[in-house]
Amino acid sequence: MVVGKEFLLTFVLLTMSNVFMTFAWYGHLNYKSKPLWIVIFVSWGIAFFEYCLQVPANRIGSSVLSPPQLKVMQEVITFLVFLGFSFWYLNYTPTINDYIAFSLILGAVGVSFLQPF
Repeated sequence: MVVGKEFLLTFVLLTMSNVFMTFAWYGHLNYKSKPLWIVIFVSWGIAFFEYCLQVPANRIGSSVLSPPQLKVMQEVITFLVFLGFSFWYLNYTPTINDYIAFSLILGAVGVSFLQPF
């Protein structure tokens, strides 16, 4: 597989999208004293920017990747972003099970990306 500009742009947009998504879904865990309705509205506001990146990423990516390949790429990026986020923002140290799960996801990437286009 040749990595062209569409592939790289898709990867960058999906990564940026996942940073927003992770903050929208999990960022409020450091603010448990805030009322739930406030964190819901803040999360929706953050999610808007996630969609502004996710939709173009999938549209661009669909020109060079199959839908399952796009999804697998997105899941791996999500896991990587979440590992970093949980370590640095939530002060969570990943366990051996987390690393085993990630290894299994990487196996899925290999299976998905080795198929013909």
